[in-house]
Amino acid sequence: MTTTLIDGIGLLYTGDPEREEIPDAAVVVEDGLIAWTGPAAQAPDADERVDVAGRGVIPGFVDSHAHLIFAGDRTAEFQARMSGEPYTGGGIRTTVAATRQASDAELATRALGLVNEMLAQGTTTVEIKSGYGLSVADERRSLEIATGLTDETTFLGAHVVPADLDADSYVRLVAGEMLDACAPYAKWVDVFCERGAFDGDQTREILSAGLKAGLGARVHANQLGEGPGVRIACELGAASADHCTHLTAADVAALADSDTVATLLPGAEFSTRSPYPDARRLIDAGATVALATDCNPGSSFTSSMAFCVALAVREMRMTPLEAIRAATYGGARALRRTDVGWLRRGARADLVVLAAPSYVHLAYRPGVPLVHQVFREGLLL
Repeated sequence: MTTTLIDGIGLLYTGDPEREEIPDAAVVVEDGLIAWTGPAAQAPDADERVDVAGRGVIPGFVDSHAHLIFAGDRTAEFQARMSGEPYTGGGIRTTVAATRQASDAELATRALGLVNEMLAQGTTTVEIKSGYGLSVADERRSLEIATGLTDETTFLGAHVVPADLDADSYVRLVAGEMLDACAPYAKWVDVFCERGAFDGDQTREILSAGLKAGLGARVHANQLGEGPGVRIACELGAASADHCTHLTAADVAALADSDTVATLLPGAEFSTRSPYPDARRLIDAGATVALATDCNPGSSFTSSMAFCVALAVREMRMTPLEAIRAATYGGARALRRTDVGWLRRGARADLVVLAAPSYVHLAYRPGVPLVHQVFREGLLL
């Protein structure tokens, strides 16, 4: 087996809680996995050597919440919001109409373009949801397309109720025939538990059916206001409760006392001019926090995890260390993955060489393209 020594690292952020930061560091990669990390002066011999000339290195970003299977755009809606109209989530149906009309090839090409855009910005693991089909056939084909792009696929038939069905009928469809058709292509089941979408009882019914079908649970929770989403996520052992913008003290306590990760999506607040989640409150309570892009055409059309890191530091009172941890290790926890999100022995050799000496520059120099090189499974892309 060929081993590769990556040295000359200014500051290595490992993501490993046992030793998160190593200055003047090196990494050894073997067979696509991390074989060693430590001070460069102590690095073992290797077959090949890559000198990154003082640049910082981080794990590949883990984007644990993205909606990439869609057609059309919602620039008119965005322009209206920037002119003062509030965000209600109602524009989802606009994307549903465009997605239903698009061909499989059109949807796949659009999604692949976004995945490649993410990869170029350092995202080496991404979760992809359905949710813009809202029919049995369209949800199934969305997930079939997603399986060609990632292992982390999520069935989000419960995004909103389509205009041609009543809520009770649609919940029965999602938890029955639609779930049966989509489960073979999904790892997770998700529900938009929010006013105007699905209430607590409907959320619990759909998630319970998904769990019974062998899927893990995720929840869109407490984005537009306080509600039962976070507590349902914790009660059912969901891997993550996503958004977490409006939380009660009981919600924060439930997250802190559970294995459910609070996934924060600051791109959505940026794009909707909404209040940002209070990450400081969650972290101080002991909850595990992740950052993700929520990449979607309506409320957060960004593919940049670096941008979300900068927003988290500036707007959500996270330190640069907390933000990079949430965008890597936290994202992996939100997907219940131990092979990505950190650079420790045995983990997948997904790493990003920055055009800067450390990860702090991601927030210090917002909007600047700071990804110099991306390695996935030890291979330079």
